[in-house]
Amino acid sequence: MIQRLTSTLQVKPFDFMRKSDPQQILNFIQNEHPQTIALVLSYLEPDQAGAVLSALPVELQAQVARRIAQMDRTSPETIAQVERILEKKISSSSVTEDYTQTGGITSIVSVLNGVDRTTERNILEKLEQQNPDLAEEIKKRMFVFEDIIILDDRAIQRVIRESENEDLILAMRTASDEVKDLLFKNMSDRMAASFKEELNYMGPVRLHDVEEAQTRIVNTVRKLEDAGELVIARGNGDDVIV
Repeated sequence: MIQRLTSTLQVKPFDFMRKSDPQQILNFIQNEHPQTIALVLSYLEPDQAGAVLSALPVELQAQVARRIAQMDRTSPETIAQVERILEKKISSSSVTEDYTQTGGITSIVSVLNGVDRTTERNILEKLEQQNPDLAEEIKKRMFVFEDIIILDDRAIQRVIRESENEDLILAMRTASDEVKDLLFKNMSDRMAASFKEELNYMGPVRLHDVEEAQTRIVNTVRKLEDAGELVIARGNGDDVIV
């Protein structure tokens, strides 16, 4: 998570921006170089960063997302220099210590999980054109099998219907009790009893096979979301079904 990226700092970089709303932050940084915007967003809370990223011009969104994902270590001098430029517009801050981890795949995944689906799709499509491998790695980590707990009961029932029983059983092999209970709750009593028996008597299986089954179910979830047949709750609260 982004919160862990700056654990070695006494004062988190761009802390003064964390006190501003996304629109104010956008006004402060939208005309900066994409690398500067990426640096700032990588230090904000995911919901804040997602809101700012969504509000950037479409052609700029993918550039910034790619730079966050590919960011590694940034020197304190560089961070301090960017802060000095931006603090003239807002307030003052300071940064110390050695090089600190900044951005990366985990960071951009957290940010993208906070944006609306249209913005996410646009960014990923642009990234696929610019860097297919990076786009694929980001997509793999955006919605994982355990995230199924954020779906409502109707969505889970639909996913169960669209998935192969063998995949569901394999996927549940390493699932948390919370995920298992949620899936059982959304099956018929007969199906749930059958699955429990299968799991109880299942012999050793390769972790790779379990992960592949989970990936197929995640792909089903995303396919249904793309078709507008289910909604994944996102950080900005826009995806609400009434």
